[in-house]
Amino acid sequence: MDIILHIGAHRTGTASFQDYLRRHVGELSARQIACYEPVRAKDGAPTQGLAMGDVNVSVSAQSQMDQARQKDMQSMLLSDADMLGTLAQNVEKRSLYPAAGVGLKRLAAALDIEISTVLVSIRSLELYWCSALAHGISQGLEVPERNALAQIAHATRGWRDVITDISDALPQTKIAVLPFEKFIGRPDAVLARGAGLDAPFDTQRSWLNRMPTLPDLRRVLNDRGAASADLPFGMGRWNPFTNEEHAALREVYADDMMWLTAGADGRATLIEDRHPERAGSTLPRLTQNKGQQDELDKRQLARPG
Repeated sequence: MDIILHIGAHRTGTASFQDYLRRHVGELSARQIACYEPVRAKDGAPTQGLAMGDVNVSVSAQSQMDQARQKDMQSMLLSDADMLGTLAQNVEKRSLYPAAGVGLKRLAAALDIEISTVLVSIRSLELYWCSALAHGISQGLEVPERNALAQIAHATRGWRDVITDISDALPQTKIAVLPFEKFIGRPDAVLARGAGLDAPFDTQRSWLNRMPTLPDLRRVLNDRGAASADLPFGMGRWNPFTNEEHAALREVYADDMMWLTAGADGRATLIEDRHPERAGSTLPRLTQNKGQQDELDKRQLARPG
């Protein structure tokens, strides 16, 4: 049985992908695909996950894998973005998943499994960090100070470094890299193109975990008694970076994509979107779900100035 890890990254439609797996669990099982994902609270936040070091969770995952083998499943998909690390850790270290390799190596040892494929979605770093920081504030993190934002923007660690760490930790594992901008709103394509599986076509397009807007963030800060004056006035998305910082983040991401396009030194495979017409030139109307809403907005953030 092939073991496939879907490790995020955060803010690349992971919650929507997991929602897709839940909605199609019967069809996936009929196609000999079993799935495992984190246990979530009512608000959608993970309460138990493979990366949280809980022995009981590892035992539960191993038990589900054993059951899948007994049912002659051909593939077992484990989806948990925290396997790369957490957003809080990224913000604290002001770095992009600095311990990704260590965590995955520890996880593989704890589960005592050989992983055949890792699926990792990446995103333009300027949009990733804007989304990650806004989401972090909505989940209890403080508004980062200006010097912290500058350190994030001028850090040299990009997706190339993260993928290299994954490859070093799992040297026998195929790594499939899917650009968020190319697979936006199409979890079935992520599964089909990334893992090569017979993925059920998704017609619902319910998207979860949308990036909070400035009014959302001000409301969150006011509710917990924190000052919201650190946020700019406005009704749209929060853009904490300067023009220069945006340029620095874009440059790192451009280098990442050049490396991937050139073959990633044999470490990973960049997955191309062969059927972009399925999503159309504009996104379909979003299904309005309560609770988590999804962040699938193709527009670039407005530049300051």
